[in-house]
Amino acid sequence: MTFDLQGAPERSKPLVGIIGGGAMGTLFGYHLASTCDVLVHDGKPEIVAAIARNGLRVNDLPARSVRAAASARELYGVQLLFLFVKAVDTLHALRPFAGELSPSTPVISFQNGIGNDDAIRTALGGTVPIVLGVTTESAVTLEPGHVHRLTEGNTIIGAAGATPATTRHVADVLVRSGMRASVVYDIKPHLWGKLVANTAVNALSALLDVPAGAILREPNAARLAEALAEETASVAAALKINLPFPNPWQYVSEVIAVGADAKSSMAFDLQSGHPSEIDYINGAVCAAGRRCGIPTPYNDAILRLVRAREAFHAGASLPDRVTVASRSPGA
Repeated sequence: MTFDLQGAPERSKPLVGIIGGGAMGTLFGYHLASTCDVLVHDGKPEIVAAIARNGLRVNDLPARSVRAAASARELYGVQLLFLFVKAVDTLHALRPFAGELSPSTPVISFQNGIGNDDAIRTALGGTVPIVLGVTTESAVTLEPGHVHRLTEGNTIIGAAGATPATTRHVADVLVRSGMRASVVYDIKPHLWGKLVANTAVNALSALLDVPAGAILREPNAARLAEALAEETASVAAALKINLPFPNPWQYVSEVIAVGADAKSSMAFDLQSGHPSEIDYINGAVCAAGRRCGIPTPYNDAILRLVRAREAFHAGASLPDRVTVASRSPGA
């Protein structure tokens, strides 16, 4: 342990908090635990218990010990706060931290969709230092606290309220933990680049209940995915956002190839009844299209289909009406 100039003890390792112990929280937490003191908080007691008991594991590598936090309060003193919950859960996850985090503690989000920084500010205030990013890291959960890493990817981050020095520090922490990370001046093109792939793949995988790779193999699904990608790219162009690739469909095809055997997380949302991120993905494109006068019929149709699936799962009245209509006249 080292000491600062006033004689107070200074941590030899950064104190890092992770909200969300799912696949990506486990993957990043495992790597960060090699150089940081890591606390993982999740709203599901069974996940917290498993992490406390077994630590975090990736593939067949030895487990790494982290602190499992049953309460958000245990993360109030962290120096970096990584957010690995679904976009729709951001407000709920962060509200306990309002007024409790140090004003210098950055919140780092690699979440899907557009508008996550607005949700973070709504929860924590307009001056919170935010770092946004996109990552091609991917993993699937084998059991709580244990994931299979599908690919060793790259993480790109940029400031959305954080200072350049803070953003650089976040990247350095990731690199020291063995991950590939870099900083860009403007993160928005990369966020919209990821959005192009998300709009083309996530909802289709969910609605068709197939792995991403199946979309490329079925001509009707592939044509629809291509139309969604092109439409999202058209909205980005109208917003004067220069996407980090020249051909949207080629980029989406490459993204699909990396995770060809995996279903989108939205597929599991529709199966479980958890609210999906559709409003932050296809819905965000529709909203942006309306603002800049670009029609988005493909994204609008996907948005309505997913909302309808969610409504039926939540107990909408259509099944009852079908039952009544199917009765014989003499019933």
